Amino acid sequence: MSAHRWDDLKVRLASAVVMIAVGVIGVWAGGWVFHMLIAVASGVMVWELVCLLDTGRTKSQYVLGAATFFVALAANMIPPSFALPLLMAPAMLGFTRMEQGGTRYAVFTTLILFAGYGMMDLRDDLGLVWMLWLITVVVVTDVFGYFAGRAIGGPKFWPKVSPKKTWSGTVAGWIAAAAVGAFFAWFAGAGIGLMGISIALSMASQIGDIAESALKRKAGVKDSSSLIPGHGGLLDRFDGMLGAAVFLVFADQLVAFPPGIG
Repeated sequence: MSAHRWDDLKVRLASAVVMIAVGVIGVWAGGWVFHMLIAVASGVMVWELVCLLDTGRTKSQYVLGAATFFVALAANMIPPSFALPLLMAPAMLGFTRMEQGGTRYAVFTTLILFAGYGMMDLRDDLGLVWMLWLITVVVVTDVFGYFAGRAIGGPKFWPKVSPKKTWSGTVAGWIAAAAVGAFFAWFAGAGIGLMGISIALSMASQIGDIAESALKRKAGVKDSSSLIPGHGGLLDRFDGMLGAAVFLVFADQLVAFPPGIG
C-alpha cells in the first residue's frame, strides 16, 4: 500500500474536528442557533456555486449568497404553503444575473434551500436523535467509503466524473449506513425498516456527492472553494448532506417516518 494515499489525512482530520465541533454545538442547541448555522451554510454554498458556474459575476456571488441566507432563515418562520415560493425565489433571481450556467445554478440552489429547510424541519419537529441519525448516515457513508476505497481499491465507480471513487467504497458506505439504521432502530424504538431508509439515504448522499463532482468537472476545478483546509469548500463537504436531506424531504411523503415507532 502506497504511503501517499494517506498524505492528506492529517489536514482532513484537523478540519473535520473543527467542523464537527461547530456542527455539534448547532445541532445540540437547535432552535435559532441551528437555523442560523443552516442559513449561513446555505448562503456560502450558493456563493461557491456562482463562483463555479460564472466566474465573472463577482457581485452576483454576494447578492445571491445573501439572498439565499435570508430566504433560508425566513422560510421556517412562515406557513409551508408560502415558504415554497420563497424557497424558489433565489433560483429565479439567479436566472436574471447569471451569464452562464443558469440552469445548473437554479437546480443546485433549489436543492440547497430545500435541504436546509428539511433539516430545520427535522430538528424542530422530531428532535435531536433523528437529526443525529441523518448526520451519522451521511458521515459514515463518506468515512467508510473513503477508507474502503483507499484500502481495498478495485473498479472505479464513475472514473470520468470522480476518478477516486470505487465500487468498494460505495458498497462500504451502504453497509455502514445499514448498521447505523439498525442501531438507531434499536435505540429509538423504530422499526427495522429504518435500515432500508438508511441505505437509500446513503445512496442519495452519494448521488449528491457525484452531482457536485460533475459540476466541478464541468468547471474544470478540483474544489468548490478553499474555505476548509483538506476539504475544499462547503459544497465539497456538504454535497452528500444535500442529497440526503432532499431525499428525506420527499421520502417522508411516501414512507411513514420514523418507521414503526412504538
